[in-house]
Amino acid sequence: MEKIAIQQPLSNLQLEFLKLFSQTVSDDDLLEIKKLVSSYFAEKAMDAADKVWEEKGWTNEDMERLANTRMRTAYNSNNE
Repeated sequence: MEKIAIQQPLSNLQLEFLKLFSQTVSDDDLLEIKKLVSSYFAEKAMDAADKVWEEKGWTNEDMERLANTRMRTAYNSNNE
């Protein structure tokens, strides 16, 4: 029986990182690089949230209301 391998193409980001990290880096450098990447994506997420905030015209009062609103569905053991 022949095995069929499913290949997932790498993203452009993964390919770039593979090229960049073809050399070994110290653990300290690796940690700093992880922080940089995390900060970059966190900043993008905050920018997107700010855009939605402005588009919706939300205020600080809206923020307080959202922060204090329970949005989770209560656990119901009968739904198992």
